[in-house]
Amino acid sequence: MTRLVIVGDTLLDADVDGAVRRVAPDAPAPVLDQEHVAERPGGAGLAALLAAADGHDVTLVTALAADAPAARITARLAAAGVRLCALPVTGTTPEKIRLRADGRVLLRLDRGEGGDIGPAPDLDCLHTADAILVSDYGRGVAAHPEVRAALTAAKAPIVWDPHPRGPAPVPGVRLATPNAAEVRTATGAGGTALAAASHGGHELRRRWRAAAVAVTTGAAGAVLCHSGPTPLVVPAPAAADGDTCGAGDRFAAAAAAALASGALVTEAVQAAVAAATAYVAAGGVAAALAPPPAPAEPARHGHDDAGRLAAEVRARGGTVVATGGCFDLLHAGHVATLEAARSLGDCLVVLLNSDASVRGLKGPDRPLNDQHDRARLLAALGCVDAVVVFDEATPEAALTWLRPDVWVKGGDYDTVPESALVAGWGGQTVIVPYLDGHSTTTMIAAARGSRQPEGATR
Repeated sequence: MTRLVIVGDTLLDADVDGAVRRVAPDAPAPVLDQEHVAERPGGAGLAALLAAADGHDVTLVTALAADAPAARITARLAAAGVRLCALPVTGTTPEKIRLRADGRVLLRLDRGEGGDIGPAPDLDCLHTADAILVSDYGRGVAAHPEVRAALTAAKAPIVWDPHPRGPAPVPGVRLATPNAAEVRTATGAGGTALAAASHGGHELRRRWRAAAVAVTTGAAGAVLCHSGPTPLVVPAPAAADGDTCGAGDRFAAAAAAALASGALVTEAVQAAVAAATAYVAAGGVAAALAPPPAPAEPARHGHDDAGRLAAEVRARGGTVVATGGCFDLLHAGHVATLEAARSLGDCLVVLLNSDASVRGLKGPDRPLNDQHDRARLLAALGCVDAVVVFDEATPEAALTWLRPDVWVKGGDYDTVPESALVAGWGGQTVIVPYLDGHSTTTMIAAARGSRQPEGATR
């Protein structure tokens, strides 16, 4: 399986679709009656989803705020099998919201302020990649000194999708993929579209010390500027009329995947043009990404509260503590673990396995209590400050979003699987003892009048 690492800024994209049937009485503006909302990761997050949908092994190096939009981004990426290497960032997650009627955009609303990006976690993934895609959206990840140093040292071919507000690519990238408008703005190249792409592409190739520059020209395809003065024009295989949102990400991800498989740059650009054309013709991002199964309402229980709480605690220099589990039959052993965890910091967030997650881990006859009741009981405890329900088999996605300073497990573990993840943002993993004789599985077995299953755990 091809290992792709995608580096860049992730946002939350939303399409608000509806119908316009009237004009506002107080202004000459159409009134959109909302009918459907679709959310997805945008920017580098969209490139990661598209690459994962193609069957590649994808790791995303990005910056994530500690807020509810970032939690929704993380959940979608985790569901697609994308691994996250998250840099902490202050502020709020950028959002791009398109208001649409009959498939046409009426207005785009941008919100979210971003912020300062903290120290990078372990970036070893860049050294084991088959190819790297830098999907720069001008919000700081591609300019991060530690990230740039790791990219410069990487041996894998790099595709760099630049942004006007972003930095220049690191020297030696295999392929840079600006669009025609970006090339004109950056170089002042004029003349026909082909002349501007050719002259501007060669100028950027020299300026950036890149092996090749592919100037994307929308429905016309791309112009590849590489060795020699004559550009290679790669036309689109067929005219495509449709939603072009994400077409640049589709192009860059396809080019990176082709280079990872050993393709020549010319072959990679041809594959990328074909992929981007097919993407638009098929209906764009809405068709490319199958909507995730709608979670039950409690599946995001407490994200907003937990995000605000963690931000407030960090703002005053406090310590955010988290623990997790099924908590199917709340007992004194659980309470002892939770109280011990709370004593290690200034707030305690419990990451709670959803009903579907518990069934996957413990079998079809569990849980005994549904996630509504389990979350409510936990939240009622004085030592618990917030509860977040997650659907995955492990809490890694929720941990990546929350990034607690301390991750607590109760029991007699020799190792904790999440330790390396937590250490990646400078967090610490702690094991606290549980009360002997207080095992959920044992208690359920006793209540049912059956023998405890061999190897049962709490």
